[in-house]
Amino acid sequence: MKALLLLALLTACASTPEDPQVTAGRDAYLRYCALCHGDVGQGYIADAANALTNGHFLAAASDDFLRASIIRGRPGTPMSPWGKALGGPLADAQVEQIVAFLRSFQGEPPYNLAAVQAGPGKATRGQAAYNVECLGCHNKEGAGHPYMGIANPEFLAGASDAYLRAAILYGRPGTPMPAYATTLTNQAVDDLVALIRSWQKATVEGPGQLPGQDLGPVVQNPQGPPPAFANEPGRYVAAIDLHAAQDAGARLVILDARPPADYPSFHLPGAVSTPFYAVENYLTQLPKDAWIVTYCACPHAESGQAADALLAHGFTTVKVLDEGILYWKAQEFPVHTGVSP
Repeated sequence: MKALLLLALLTACASTPEDPQVTAGRDAYLRYCALCHGDVGQGYIADAANALTNGHFLAAASDDFLRASIIRGRPGTPMSPWGKALGGPLADAQVEQIVAFLRSFQGEPPYNLAAVQAGPGKATRGQAAYNVECLGCHNKEGAGHPYMGIANPEFLAGASDAYLRAAILYGRPGTPMPAYATTLTNQAVDDLVALIRSWQKATVEGPGQLPGQDLGPVVQNPQGPPPAFANEPGRYVAAIDLHAAQDAGARLVILDARPPADYPSFHLPGAVSTPFYAVENYLTQLPKDAWIVTYCACPHAESGQAADALLAHGFTTVKVLDEGILYWKAQEFPVHTGVSP
């Protein structure tokens, strides 16, 4: 009898359907998020994309924090705004589904953040600990590189002092972020939190006008020669070579594969906005007799998908900007702002 009851229980558990919210969230996540954060949120697929399903992260992050992070992104980083209100592809319902999918990985119980609220800290004291423990990963004043920017205005707008303190104390096991509960005093942690909070700046409401789907003229220098990199084998073109091609007046097309909200802030000169998840909507506006270079910021996950979509539709002269637009900008190569190429 006991064996029959156990078999019935196991059968019932095995046949329990998955929450439809989680199923839908997985589909949306795989389409828009996995290329940087990994198919199960393990992180670090594209540069410093963090581990979204890390148990300690989910134990500290509220649904509001996850929701705002998806909708508003981290401007100035590879993490774009994905909410429709900011020009992204995700409706509010889809954001909720992705949150449900991420939450389904949570194994750790939620932290009692009230119990780890930061006490009075002093930013000037926190600088010494930051220089020793944090600078190598999070850069000067939390600017980020090689890992996430902890001074990003959107991040700090959503992260409470308790969240910051919990992250420092407990870390992110299985990732490059260690726990400091046994190596830093409570006062040192409080001082670090005060320092990080001192970097907070106001967030920007949104991009305002967004690029349209009518691309207009897309070929740069229609009468120019092919770019010199046309003779180079391989999938990628280096930023310095693309810059040289533009300076030489080469005939080419440059596609910004990021979500459209990123485009007005800065884009490559002459580039047009063709988000990686919607390249098929622009095929009739793109020539097959000119070299096309796609780019993004992560540095080539989104642009790689855009290039693959073009290749699948018969485009043969396609390359991907290797280092991405953030590297391009850091080299002080020219960028344009606004919705005009």
